[in-house]
Amino acid sequence: MELFQAEWCPHSHKVRQRLTELGVDFVARQVAAERDERPDVMEIPRLVTDDGTVLTGEDEILPWLDEHFEERPDARRHRAKARVEVKEFEEVAG
Repeated sequence: MELFQAEWCPHSHKVRQRLTELGVDFVARQVAAERDERPDVMEIPRLVTDDGTVLTGEDEILPWLDEHFEERPDARRHRAKARVEVKEFEEVAG
């Protein structure tokens, strides 16, 4: 899977965190900071799945991930660590 994202984007952070909790490997693709400088004025985050499905925005990506993957056994520990290490951590698990 490919995740088009930016490190400063809180929505991208939520998706990266959930991918980690689910144990899903992905390739992070960095995008231009300004939306009008991205191809097709791309919204972020954007996830391109292994079968080519394109999902845009956390409201579309997070439910799709939860439908297709189960949490890894240590997901709760990942969330706990993120709360300590990430200053502005937001819970994404349902």
